[in-house]
Amino acid sequence: MLRVTTASLCTCCQRMRLLRAQTASASMVTFPKKRPENQHIVESFCELSVDVQKIRKLKGWILSESSAFVAETADLLRDMGANMTAIIRILEIHPEAVLCRPEEIAVQRELWESVCPDKLELLSIVEKFPASFFTLTHHSNQRANILYLQSLCLSRRIIGKLMGSAPQSLSRPVEWNQEIIHILRETYLDLGGDEVNLHLWLQKLLSQNPYILLQPAEAWRDSLGFLRQQGFTTQELLSLVSSLRVSVTELKLENMQQALAFVEEAFACTKDELKRIVICCPAVLHYSFPILVGRFQGLMDVGVTVEQVKESPNILELATHIVLYRIQKLASCGYDVHFGSLDVIVGTKEDFEMK
Repeated sequence: MLRVTTASLCTCCQRMRLLRAQTASASMVTFPKKRPENQHIVESFCELSVDVQKIRKLKGWILSESSAFVAETADLLRDMGANMTAIIRILEIHPEAVLCRPEEIAVQRELWESVCPDKLELLSIVEKFPASFFTLTHHSNQRANILYLQSLCLSRRIIGKLMGSAPQSLSRPVEWNQEIIHILRETYLDLGGDEVNLHLWLQKLLSQNPYILLQPAEAWRDSLGFLRQQGFTTQELLSLVSSLRVSVTELKLENMQQALAFVEEAFACTKDELKRIVICCPAVLHYSFPILVGRFQGLMDVGVTVEQVKESPNILELATHIVLYRIQKLASCGYDVHFGSLDVIVGTKEDFEMK
């Protein structure tokens, strides 16, 4: 008995010694020291009345860089027409701008001015997308892509939107964008479009979704192939492609299958009626199944009938809380949607208020 007890105590002591050793080694672990702030950078920001505390909280590493071009960046923005308020806002949103060399920014400015020669127009894009403007990479690719898009007769506004919203599409080799545009052109012509209106159609697509050039070309064929199988004619497909608020390449096969099956069952409609509903409200193709079901059920919960939704399917584009608000607003004006058309509800906020 004594031997067993002694052995147990020894084992316990060994465990305690091991635990103390592990604790000691853990306490000796050293973490890298935080780099001290570069007071010159901090003072340069303060001289411009930039909120250093905000930068310190979100992107504090910038304040510890060995060098920065704070005054030079502010001068460049001022030369572009920015007032002090705009300069402060840009530097607080994207303080990384001060790490860019002035000569590199000058090249970027020249490129952007080739698209937006108007100072105010250019400045508005820079204010909205400072990260895009101060991401100084692949100038040769940017130049080649800008020249290519201009050769397609796309408007300055569309190319400017691409530069701001989707700068990656201009930073990659021009051949990639040429391939995508070729696929888009083939798709448009195959669906019955003509060369005369091609650039207008491209402008509409790029305006609705500036990321379209970043989508794989094969996805166009897959999505359109599925919709053809559902019985959509070429003219109907052209209408769908032109009115979708997302790119056809972003449509997911599973989502479309679920959406079409749900609409067909919930509305008890024929194939032709199903196509009409989708053409009136193409958004049903890209909504996730839970969102589509939730919006339909929300309408049923407030007493709207299936027939009413069937007649005005684009009401499904509105979130349930917006529909409820508009129904209440109309009721306060003496209009009961349960006995009339739902068309009065649909549309943008401005459309609804005008009605």
